[in-house]
Parts: sequence; structure tokens; C-alpha cells
Amino acid sequence: MKLPLSLKPEDVLPHDGYAGTLVGRVWLDDVGGPAVVVIRESGVQDISAHAPTMASLLELPSPAQAVRAMTGPRLGSLAEVLPRLLAPCDLQVVKASGVTFASSLLERVIEERAGGDLRRAESIRADVEKAVGGDLRAIKPGSPGAQELKALLIRQGMWSQYLEVGIGPDAEVFTKVPVLSSVGAGAAIGIHPKSEWNNPEPEVVLAVNSRGEVQGAALGNDVNLRDFEGRSALLLSKAKDNTASCAIGPFIRLFDDTFTLDDLRREDIELLVEGRDGFVLHGASTMREISRDPLELVAQTLNANHQYPDGFMLFLGTLFAPTQDRGAPGLGFTHHVGDLVTIRSARLGGLRNVVDTSDRVAPWQFGLRALFTNLAARGLLARAL
Repeated sequence: MKLPLSLKPEDVLPHDGYAGTLVGRVWLDDVGGPAVVVIRESGVQDISAHAPTMASLLELPSPAQAVRAMTGPRLGSLAEVLPRLLAPCDLQVVKASGVTFASSLLERVIEERAGGDLRRAESIRADVEKAVGGDLRAIKPGSPGAQELKALLIRQGMWSQYLEVGIGPDAEVFTKVPVLSSVGAGAAIGIHPKSEWNNPEPEVVLAVNSRGEVQGAALGNDVNLRDFEGRSALLLSKAKDNTASCAIGPFIRLFDDTFTLDDLRREDIELLVEGRDGFVLHGASTMREISRDPLELVAQTLNANHQYPDGFMLFLGTLFAPTQDRGAPGLGFTHHVGDLVTIRSARLGGLRNVVDTSDRVAPWQFGLRALFTNLAARGLLARAL
């Protein structure tokens, strides 16, 4: 296995380097399967003998403390291992929260009213912003103020299903992609070949175990097709779940004394898109502006009504919704094949991927049966369970 992008350690490491507890997954050619690894300055160590799956590692009472005591075969330096890096999750369900930031909330409303037609977006944007008015960041979802705004928008004929989940009591939480289908740093990400209006969605992704405990976080790209979802919300699965449409990585940084949930609540996310055509798009997002606290989103995902015995990865939504024109005025942004997408934050490192169409990226072939067969052949299946 070789990734399409050549990465260097400085492309993926957090600003404080190896100071945090960084865990991930690497493909091992000699055994034809993945290994759970810890990334240290001394090298990348295979800790599969202690935790054969990332899901089993996150079930430990204190994963960061446990990892510090784990040792295993050295697979090489980080630079040597990067070409075989995988998404850091395995058995966890990949869930995603939608419409959790005010600016992206308005863009979802615009998509809906434009019916997925990017040529109508610019004029509709002005109408929506005028109708909504004020600063949606000041509205607490589910509050009396949110209910008053909802009543006003209904009277103005501007109510939307996206406003319902953006400022109503119930968050949007959906299943992004199947288990084991996510790609990692350095891989190609997939855009449906029929999409003409799409964008990256840089997000923080929580690593949550079966008990609902947030054990750490990673970066993610919740690749989105604005035209498909704009035509109908019932096309959400087609807009969100395509081959390689979910990137997570480069590692999971476990919570410890160098990185806490409060640090995460203050994290800033940067986005850079560099096209072969010379187009450059800069974006930024900050967790300070999220409308629902991460723990509220976790509670709306795992509760008495829904359990996840193998844990889950939870995308927290994005503040970023690109409107910068690429090409003709008024047509906004959409991806081109070959775009280099870099998502970075100080504490979570860098997630870098290249854009292709989902019918041309490497097909997803290593699923649950293959994983369990591989772990059994390596004598690790009992430990994984």
C-alpha cells in the first residue's frame, strides 16, 4: 500500500511535536493488515499486542496512561511510516453533527433554497441574511430566544429544516460512512463525479468509547456535495457517503496533561486548498463559536435511545462554508480534481489529502471480515474482542 501524497513529519505533527499522546494505525505489508501504533520521537511502535484495535484501546479506563506504559516493535521513524498511514479509527461508527455553526447554518439554508443550483446562491444569500438578521451566534439552540426566531421566520416564509436543527432543541447527528471506510492523511479523498458544487468541511472529530467518554480527538474532512444535498435533504447519504469521502487523521491525540477537553473547546482550525489551476483558498474555523458544546453533541448521540458498543468517532460540524468565486463571478467555490486540501490545528496536527473522483480513487476493499480474518491469523483476535 502506498499513498498518493508524499508527507513529511512536519506536515502531520502538532505544534508541540511528540509531546502529546499520539496514537494511530499503520498498514503492515508483511502481515497484510493494520497495526495500532503509538507515535514517539524515538520512533513509531506497534502496540497491537496490547490493543489490537483502536476501539479496544479507547475502552481502557485511562488510554493515555496505559499507552505511556506500552512498548512494542519499532516500525521505523515517523518519516518512514507515513506512506502507510491509515485513518486512526477502526471498529467505531463514524457519526457527524451538522449545522453546529451559525455561518455554515446559513449556507445550508442557501443550498436548500437554491435547490442545489450554485448559480442561484449569490442572490439567495443576500435574501436569507436579510431575513434572519442579527447574529445567530448569540442564539442558544432550544432556548426561548431560538423559539421566538423560529416563529418570526415562519411568518416570513423563511423557515428551513436546517434552521430547525441549527437552533432547535434537537441536534442533527447522522452516520457519515461505514465502519473501516475512512481514509487517512496522505490518501485521496473522493468527490462524486456528477457533482458540480462541493467543498471540504474541516472539522474536529471526537474519539468516544462505548461508555460515552471522550478519550481524545483528531481532525476530519467531512467532504460534502452541496448540489446533491441542496436538491433534497433525502439525498444526504449520496451527498456524504461516497468512496473516500471521509478523511480522519493524522492521529488521535489522547487527552492527557498536555491536551484536555477545554483545550479542544478553544482549538482553531485552518484550511488551505491549493488547485492545479493556481487557485488558492484559505479558511479558518474556531471551536469557540460552536453552538452546542461537544459533550452535548455526545449526549445527543449516545444515550438511552442509542448505544455504540464499539464506540464512535463524532464529527463536530464546521464553521467553514466557502463562497469565494472560482472561475466565473457568482459561481462560488467547488473542487477540481487534483486540489490539495490541508486541514491543520496547533494541537491536532495536519490532515492533508488530494481530491479525485470517487470512482477513480482506490476502492474500499478491507472491511470487517478481512480485519477479523487478519487479526485471527496473527493471534490477536481474542485480544481485539
